[in-house]
Amino acid sequence: MSHRNEATAALKALSVATDSCRECPLGAYATQPVFGEGPVGAVLMVVGEQPGDKEDLLGRPFVGPSGKLFDRAVAELGWSRDKLYVTNAVKHFKYELRGKRRIHKTPAQREAEACHHWLESEMELVQPRGYIALGATAARSLLGRPVAVMKERGQWIDDETTGRRVLVTLHPSALLRGDPAQREAAWKAWLKDLSVASSLMRKAAVKQPAAKPPTRPAAGHTRRRVRMVME
Repeated sequence: MSHRNEATAALKALSVATDSCRECPLGAYATQPVFGEGPVGAVLMVVGEQPGDKEDLLGRPFVGPSGKLFDRAVAELGWSRDKLYVTNAVKHFKYELRGKRRIHKTPAQREAEACHHWLESEMELVQPRGYIALGATAARSLLGRPVAVMKERGQWIDDETTGRRVLVTLHPSALLRGDPAQREAAWKAWLKDLSVASSLMRKAAVKQPAAKPPTRPAAGHTRRRVRMVME
């Protein structure tokens, strides 16, 4: 079996394994886990915060209002969605009930940390060329430090420890919650941030090389997790 096929099979197994994860309380209350989607060797891995209500019900990432806004951006930038791997830093929906409505709550840092090994496994298997962090939770999960999104948005950040290239910007939900009078300006600024990654997408459109095996050893916990699901 080729590396690509092995990695794809491992991702599917990890997706199933998240269903029984109780390393933080969120898994006990969510409808189901929401794992990432996209190809091994994707040009970009796009990381959000956590699933929303629609994602929790459907079991797929980026299918709610924020996902539709992201799809609009992908179309306007001329990117190919099939060259993106989309996922979240936290795999279960955190919410509070208000009547019959489930209202999003930001994951606590301890919840993001408990879920981090799943994201590490995705990164090890997908091996993208670059990462887009949508919001502060995603940025911290990718860079391992607190990130001032408004200060560091719209530029590549090269992490010397991991070798990752991370582009930080707002989560699309921030645009949806923002002042309607400022929405058009916010949209254009967000597109400008995302467009920084367009050069990678253009190169991939010319030639998409075969996915390479991981070049760096993963953390011990991640290696054990990946090995377990591939056996």
